[in-house]
Amino acid sequence: MPVLASEETARMEVSIDTPPPAVDAVELTVVMPCLNEERTVGTCVAKAVQTMRKLGIRGEVLVVDNGSTDGSIEVATAAGARVVRHHLKGYGNALRRGFAEARGQFVLMGDSDDSYDFTDLGRFVDRLRTGADVVMGNRLAGEIKPGAMPWLHRWVGNPGLTFALNLMFRSGVGDTHCGMRGFRKDALEKMNLKMPGMELASELVIKGRLANLKVTEIPITLHKDGRDRRPHLRSFRDGWRHLRFMLMCAPWFLFVLPGVLLLVAGLLATPAALAAGYGVADQHFGPNFLFGASVAALTGFHLIVFGILAKLHANLVDPVFKDPRMDWLAGFFRVERGALYGGTMLVMAAVLGGTVLATWLRTDTVPNPGVWVFAGTLFMLGVETVFLSFLVGIIDLSRESRRQG
Repeated sequence: MPVLASEETARMEVSIDTPPPAVDAVELTVVMPCLNEERTVGTCVAKAVQTMRKLGIRGEVLVVDNGSTDGSIEVATAAGARVVRHHLKGYGNALRRGFAEARGQFVLMGDSDDSYDFTDLGRFVDRLRTGADVVMGNRLAGEIKPGAMPWLHRWVGNPGLTFALNLMFRSGVGDTHCGMRGFRKDALEKMNLKMPGMELASELVIKGRLANLKVTEIPITLHKDGRDRRPHLRSFRDGWRHLRFMLMCAPWFLFVLPGVLLLVAGLLATPAALAAGYGVADQHFGPNFLFGASVAALTGFHLIVFGILAKLHANLVDPVFKDPRMDWLAGFFRVERGALYGGTMLVMAAVLGGTVLATWLRTDTVPNPGVWVFAGTLFMLGVETVFLSFLVGIIDLSRESRRQG
């Protein structure tokens, strides 16, 4: 457990009237988003200012006011903060403005509701000084004071979202939604942050992982906040926004994995049924089953296409999502190769379907509907593969300019 200040020291307020430090003297900027936190923002600012002074850290406190209608701005200014007003609402918007305005080599973020102990900022700075790009606070490995976190968040929300994020991105972070974190300023710039709301907490972890930043964790204590109203966080709305964002950043997990499972199962089901002697109308694995298998295969292929296109788009528009595998795939899956693969499936479909069609024209019966269904499936897959190769070429048209004639 970390050594923490006493409760009395942690809750004191100090009036600081010193001006902000010179731009070229700032090592640490403490960024606090604020929306109607008159009761607590002064305490948070005072703790940070006093602790930096005590530890000899050249720093500043930057409060990003997100449209407060109470006295938050005046209280924060009186306590020694530099205040920036940002009227584009949202937790992520406020933090991104704070990161952009920060003058320090290092940046520490934390809420202004007095739930995080800013007298503990020295440990974050120590880790950043010794080479870490990102220092994550970990409440689950530290201490959560009584009443500081609802049971739904402590036992379901935070562990569940942390598990999901690590499953998709293998970040290794034990508390992916802790609101107290430290960064190198240049590391923040590499992340190319975009999210406007609470999902910025997930974005910071995901992009830190994708950018191969050096991330470390330290256990911290979460205190009961000092608000006299409901928190801004909405459990189900913001939980869904986190999960939605994770899935949008993981097209392999969202599209390709279920697509491959459906495609393989659908393609194998028809030959397996036919090989076992099924496939006619009066049997369990008859035409209805075979039609369902075809639908599964085609749905799976569509999901794979969605995943490839989503990954290719991200690869082109955001450097953080740059994946060398997509460069290989786009280069390998050129129009010519796509036409070859698709054409091969069309030929197979014609061979299989031609015999069934000939029998139907001659006898007006389809004795083996499974072969006809499978031929139709291959036909559709072949057509879509040909046109997919053209679509990939259009999206990545710049690659054509780099090819030798």
